Amino acid sequence: MTFDRSIKIAPSILSADFANFGKECEAIEAEGCDWVHVDVMDGHFVPNITFGPATCAAIRPHIKGVMDVHLMIEPVDPYIDAFAKAGADVITAHVEASTHIHRTLQAIRGAGAKAGIALNPATPASSIEYLLDMIDLVCVMTVNPGFGGQKFIHSQVDKVAQLRAMIGDRPIHIEIDGGVTPETAPLVAGAGADVLVAGSAVFKGGSVNNTAPYGNNIRAIRTAAEAVAS
Repeated sequence: MTFDRSIKIAPSILSADFANFGKECEAIEAEGCDWVHVDVMDGHFVPNITFGPATCAAIRPHIKGVMDVHLMIEPVDPYIDAFAKAGADVITAHVEASTHIHRTLQAIRGAGAKAGIALNPATPASSIEYLLDMIDLVCVMTVNPGFGGQKFIHSQVDKVAQLRAMIGDRPIHIEIDGGVTPETAPLVAGAGADVLVAGSAVFKGGSVNNTAPYGNNIRAIRTAAEAVAS
């Protein structure tokens, strides 16, 4: 997994057909996605329950590229090794979910994964100022975490720009999660984001038996973002 700031589209399998996860992962990669984003929710840190390490291990053989695992769980530390062993390339933890987030990031890297940190909409960019040399990715939540299909929170565009300035020339991805569409993608790409997580905006209109819409949707988001990428 080499670093670059080109636009990367990371469909969230939260919007995929749960009965066909393996085929869905293969389909979105065949249709041009860059990463596969796995939203892990625990019904505690967020008001929903989704997947665990076993699901990640089951879909890993169906993913050729990056498996990007976003842990919306609390506590985080006891589960890091399990997700790393399940094949996660990137493991992202929420700054709000860990009392000792520095230790959590150390544990993620120690488990052999890239370390990501996620910020809820109300959490300021400054909260990670002293963690920048410990992370490989910062995920800006542009919705409140817990459910797919929510509307984009526009105040987060300024946060992206602040993070981009803070990061400087460090090899850190800025990921956007929530409400990404061809209309909102240029806003965050122009502010400095390079990884765009999209769920319903990628999977709408398609299925494992009709994957062409996935490709059309991915290209629409990518084209809109690349037109303004900084």
